[in-house]
Amino acid sequence: MTNPMTGTVALAIQVVLVAAGAPLLIGLMRQVRARLEGRAGAGVLQPWRDLRKLARREPIGPPGSGIFFTAAPPVLAATSLLVAAVIPLVSTRTPLDGSIDLIAVVGLLLLGTVALALAGLDTGTAFGGMGASREMTIAALVEPTLLLSVLALSVRAGTTNLGAIVSAGVHDPSRVVSPAGALAAAALAIAVLAEAGRLPVDNPATHLELTMVHEAMTLEYSGRDLALVEWAAAARTTLLLGLLATLFLPWGVATGTGALALLTATAAFALKTGLLAAGLAAAEVWLAKVRLFRVPELLAGSFVLALLAVMASFMLV
Repeated sequence: MTNPMTGTVALAIQVVLVAAGAPLLIGLMRQVRARLEGRAGAGVLQPWRDLRKLARREPIGPPGSGIFFTAAPPVLAATSLLVAAVIPLVSTRTPLDGSIDLIAVVGLLLLGTVALALAGLDTGTAFGGMGASREMTIAALVEPTLLLSVLALSVRAGTTNLGAIVSAGVHDPSRVVSPAGALAAAALAIAVLAEAGRLPVDNPATHLELTMVHEAMTLEYSGRDLALVEWAAAARTTLLLGLLATLFLPWGVATGTGALALLTATAAFALKTGLLAAGLAAAEVWLAKVRLFRVPELLAGSFVLALLAVMASFMLV
């Protein structure tokens, strides 16, 4: 039986971890890259400093922009917080346990993507439209891969409830450590790179007009609106890396209601996500951005891997 108080505490921990830790995770990734490139770096806290500076400034919108441009930052931030509340990052026993459905989570992520794409179109600029077009092309290939890669784990668990999938992985490691699990993990890793806008699909540090995807849709934002967009981008990266760690490295996730289990799960989540982020940042030093017309080929390959993972899971049932 779930302790309501403990479940609420676990939910609050997840939201606070993502809300406060997402900029720190981005700072860690930048610092790892800087060290490997022989630079000192600005420090892990620099993203928080940037957000604080932006939050003090008045937002200015382009002439003629409408409700989509205004609504996109809060929608993007709200969907990120909601996903943080429903994904079992720390505990599988939360008040929203019954709502932790794979399809709902992917839908919430897509809602944020569509909101930002509509904002890019709403500006009426060439770069905004270009970025929105590219973003939706990538999303159309990424979302099915996200669904199928997690579905490969849900087949053996017999449910699409993420809490149940993670609990099954904790109690029966063979569900994760298997050929189907390896294929699903590879597919989800590529999808995470694309969804988070990281190399080799996109370069979050570039402002080169011909290669921008995510950055092209945010060029017209400033002040508090830009702070929300930047924070939401960091939160989505944290959530996707956390989802990857929780599904395929589920050990440490609390399946009970004890305080010690929650503390252990919090530390485990921070460690696993931090290691994944540091590994990704290190890999990005040697990765180059692929040409835009090669991105569909890469994502189609990840979709095939996810499909093979699902087929292998059905064979093992």
